[in-house]
Amino acid sequence: MVFDVGETLLDDTPEWARWADWLGVPQHTFSAVLGAVTAEGRNNAETFEYFRPGFDLTLERQRREEAGKGELIEEADLYADVRTGLQALRDAGLWVGIAGNQTARAGEFLHQLNLPVESVATSGEWGVAKPDPDFFERVVAMAPGEPHEIVYVGDHRDNDVIPAHAAGLRSALIRRGPWGYLWADDPQVRACADWVIDSIEELPHLITEQG
Repeated sequence: MVFDVGETLLDDTPEWARWADWLGVPQHTFSAVLGAVTAEGRNNAETFEYFRPGFDLTLERQRREEAGKGELIEEADLYADVRTGLQALRDAGLWVGIAGNQTARAGEFLHQLNLPVESVATSGEWGVAKPDPDFFERVVAMAPGEPHEIVYVGDHRDNDVIPAHAAGLRSALIRRGPWGYLWADDPQVRACADWVIDSIEELPHLITEQG
């Protein structure tokens, strides 16, 4: 069982708000443009281009760090069901890991949270990001068992459900965050996802029920 991070384990609202403040854009305005980009199925990083053409995400992350306003992941950013849900999966005898499109710095924060998981990895550490098939090859290498025995859980149709399915993994889309709600009933999601869930706490029963 392997989990995405943003809007699966973490509420990304605070981080998007920090980006809006960094750009000097009202948070509501930034959120509205992000929503429009999301609705069109585009990479959310394209949001920045509307406010600052030629935006260099890597450089701006560095500048934020140097200004003392860098990336931050805290206990309060976790969705309420994360610790209980992950622990329930562990208690059911399942291997649990985390692998998402985050920076190496985010990986450090995730380790510091001491979540009940066996392994934590990020695209920044691996040098490859979803939906690249190589990312899911790394997931398969990280988790024990054959691909069809691994469940990938995420909120994103194009980054999580479809490529996980293509890689031979089982998948679950969690209905939260803008992508999770937008695509919960999408035909491609329904065709590729084994489950659409509202909470991580649903998974132990679903997994043990289906085997």
